[in-house]
Amino acid sequence: MSEQLERIAQDENPPIDPDAIDEAYRLHRARRRARVERRRQLRHAGVRFWLVLVVLIAVSIVLALTLWREVEKLFGL
Repeated sequence: MSEQLERIAQDENPPIDPDAIDEAYRLHRARRRARVERRRQLRHAGVRFWLVLVVLIAVSIVLALTLWREVEKLFGL
């Protein structure tokens, strides 16, 4: 009798929990979204860095030229 019960228990597949499958899909989608978002943020950070650097260089050049003209005007060079 116990052999029959063991055989029946082995033949039956464990029940599948559909909520667990949905949760696994949600988890993997969230991980993928986070990975894509991280890449996008890194790309935007690089663009922001170069943009700020160019603006700072441009402001420095304008300031240097303005100061040079004022010094020339002041000392009559």
